[in-house]
Amino acid sequence: MNIKFRVLINIVLLTLIIIVGKPLITLAQTGGISIENLASVKVDNLSDDQIRKFVTQAQNSGLNESQLEQLAQQKGMPATEIAKLKERIAKLGGITTQTRNGDKSQKTNRTFDQSELGNNPDSTLLKKKSKVFGAELFNNKSLSFEPNLKLATPGNYQIGPEDELVIDIYGNSEATYRLQVSPEGSIRIPYLGPVYVNGLTIDQARTRINNQLASIYSGIKSKQTSVNITLGNIRTIKVTLIGEIKLPGTYTLPSLATVFNALYASGGPNDNGSFRNIKVIRDSKVVAVIDIYDFLLKGSQSKNIRLQDQDVIKVSPYQTRVELTGEVKRPAIYETLKSETLEDVFNFAGGFTDNAYRDMVKVVRNTAKEKSVADVPATIFGMFTPQTGDVYTIEKILDRFANRIRIGGAVFRPGTFALENNMTLTQLIKKAEGPREDAFMNRATINRLKGDLSPEVIAFDLNKILDGTQADIVLKREDSVFVSSKFDLREEYSLSIDGEVLRPGTYDFADHMSLNDMILLAGGIKESASLSRIEIARRMKNVDSLSKRAQTAQLYNFSITKDLKDNPEVANFILQPFDEIHVRPAPGYEQQKKITIEGEVLYPGNYTIINKGDRISDVIKRSGGLSAIAFPEGAVLLRKQKLTETDKMLKRERLNALIKQSRDTSAVIKELTKEEKAKGGMGEKTEMIELAEKADLLGINLPKILEKPGSKFDILLEDGDVIKVPKELQTVQVKGEVLYPILIRYSGNKGFRDYISNAGGFSIKALKRKSYIVYANGTVASTKKFLFFSSYPSVKPGAEIYVPAREEKERMSTGAIVGITSSIASLAVVLVSLFK
Repeated sequence: MNIKFRVLINIVLLTLIIIVGKPLITLAQTGGISIENLASVKVDNLSDDQIRKFVTQAQNSGLNESQLEQLAQQKGMPATEIAKLKERIAKLGGITTQTRNGDKSQKTNRTFDQSELGNNPDSTLLKKKSKVFGAELFNNKSLSFEPNLKLATPGNYQIGPEDELVIDIYGNSEATYRLQVSPEGSIRIPYLGPVYVNGLTIDQARTRINNQLASIYSGIKSKQTSVNITLGNIRTIKVTLIGEIKLPGTYTLPSLATVFNALYASGGPNDNGSFRNIKVIRDSKVVAVIDIYDFLLKGSQSKNIRLQDQDVIKVSPYQTRVELTGEVKRPAIYETLKSETLEDVFNFAGGFTDNAYRDMVKVVRNTAKEKSVADVPATIFGMFTPQTGDVYTIEKILDRFANRIRIGGAVFRPGTFALENNMTLTQLIKKAEGPREDAFMNRATINRLKGDLSPEVIAFDLNKILDGTQADIVLKREDSVFVSSKFDLREEYSLSIDGEVLRPGTYDFADHMSLNDMILLAGGIKESASLSRIEIARRMKNVDSLSKRAQTAQLYNFSITKDLKDNPEVANFILQPFDEIHVRPAPGYEQQKKITIEGEVLYPGNYTIINKGDRISDVIKRSGGLSAIAFPEGAVLLRKQKLTETDKMLKRERLNALIKQSRDTSAVIKELTKEEKAKGGMGEKTEMIELAEKADLLGINLPKILEKPGSKFDILLEDGDVIKVPKELQTVQVKGEVLYPILIRYSGNKGFRDYISNAGGFSIKALKRKSYIVYANGTVASTKKFLFFSSYPSVKPGAEIYVPAREEKERMSTGAIVGITSSIASLAVVLVSLFK
């Protein structure tokens, strides 16, 4: 019993090896997927549990989906396997990552829901801190409040130690002195002695020095000598900035520096600093209070005083700041003074935007314990005192109209109008310049919104409204009146003409149109038109639907003249909507038909078909016959196809089916599209279909045609035919499933198998019994099989040997293998029970 059981198990395993193509390896043997072995993983062989374990490993490593994809590429995992892995992971719920607190998992592409954020305006996820108004003044790199040292010295500039005075004496006496103020505050003029100038203004120093110089220059008093005193190099001063400053400290500045120069050098007020209460302290006294808003809003620098040595600038903390959001021109945080109102704050912001709702403003205010919301009406803006921390929201006006009505359709001035008090339908139509001539007066409509905004349609007779026989209708806000045109309420009238006219097609119908009018509209008739048989097909309106022989159209035949002169019969026949006019070609009228002959003939080119019975032999004779190097066995004929769209669709379907069956059955067409491929723009499959729709390739036997002209081999020619006569061919091409596809010199002593051997022999995938040859003239010969013997076609010059490939069988999936294994295992159990 044990021996039989082991034999049975071996049979089962051998069967699985034959079915699958390799020994069955269990999932326990293959192991699971990990980040380290991604390059060798086959996703189709993995179970869902293995995928889940891998996802857990990625999550623990902190990887999201995009990072995991990049890592797989770095590890050498093929792109096809990466795509499969992403699809499997997505089906199992995707990769999740931990939040910062580690207490909740969320998808990597998760967004915050409003319910999680709540309605708290202070939520850190919702609130975007507004800029403090004025802060950009000191953060802007394009601004630099540096003093201009090239200007004329101000008359009130106070002189101090290290300043340089330039004394220029000219007139009867000339001299120039550059004198520096000493630490004691004096300058030493040659031949005069020290002159004390410390603390004097330039104007005061000029007077004192001028008086001193008059004692040694007598011409000064008589004004024959003049003195000019200017400031040369200026001294530096030290200014201290304290309080709520971004960079507090002591700064060395030019003596011409102002308060703004010092503030800019220190970065300006910090987040808690006031922009409206900046004090300049000199000798322990406040000499100026700077309000930067005066400069920002008015451009005023009246208090931007010049600094002196040892001045102190103190920026106090702000007392009241409020925020404006929404529909104001400059949403920001603004600092207010005790005397200022909400209206002043709006002025700071530049006023409301065009879409602002101005009647009421919402304010969120901090109380001692919590926040509160209040509505501030516009009537008290000038009395409402802002409190620090207030957030004012200015909303948009409603996207609706208080007094809009509309009218459209067949009126002279359609559009939107203002609704006036008790305005009626008649008044609106008068504003729209009245109904047009094509207006449908019997019925027009008003589209109206009810009180609950549900739509309502009110129909009325426009004739009766205008003549007063029906009560006028009072209009309401958002009413929309529409007057239809007669042409909108009927099928669009048209006429069609085809055949031998210059511009066949469909044209708009017009009343009182005659046949000659329609032909003239179509550009006139062609030379090929038959003038004696113009057919008009007219639509029937009362067809007997129960009769099998019911007439569905009425026909009329007319004769016309070439100059389109009206004869009574044509002139009295008026066309009706949907008439179809057919202009037939004249019997016996034939346009010249041409064919082309190319290749090895004496006179290749285009030839006109002389007789309807012209054949290939006739045109070969007219072309001077074959050249000395012509290869008549390879001659082909290309014939232009004349297919309808239905024919093209059917042919396309047949060709698609052919391409599905074998990659090589369309080899002839592939070769014929080499020139098309060189032009680019089409795929291989599309190229074959396009060429198959354009022309048919006919294999002809030119030697027999020339031997017996007029025989069954000598084909009648048609317009557009192309005859190609190649040069003498000396090669054979071997393609498809051979070891070395090659072009081989033709030899009459070699057979089919010899050429295959020259190409290295058949490949493993070769389908030998389906091999075939395409000869130079386009005919095809296939391999034939009788019993166990294969009969290969003969090989001729210029032939192409094609060896197709066997269709690959689809490999079994893991699920199919498991199913077969289960079935065989069940069969084994049954057999074991039978042996017992």
